[in-house]
Amino acid sequence: MATSPLSAELDYYIKHQDELVAKYRGKFLVIKNGSVIGMYNSDLEAVTETSKKEPLGTFLVQKAEPGKDNYTQTFHSRVVLA
Repeated sequence: MATSPLSAELDYYIKHQDELVAKYRGKFLVIKNGSVIGMYNSDLEAVTETSKKEPLGTFLVQKAEPGKDNYTQTFHSRVVLA
């Protein structure tokens, strides 16, 4: 069974959700390779700023909110081809 490319990042968030929410509640976290590499006020800002240094599709943007209902959706980056 194939895993999602960002399943490790989501697993990290789920495992550490309580502590991340306590520290960053309401912020949009950028998670890559088992750590938070950025914190932003909006998802757009998180993607825009992080994609300047990291390729799209290699990081997870997750809003720090309590409860399992806050990580049950899957989002995919869109790449615009010229």
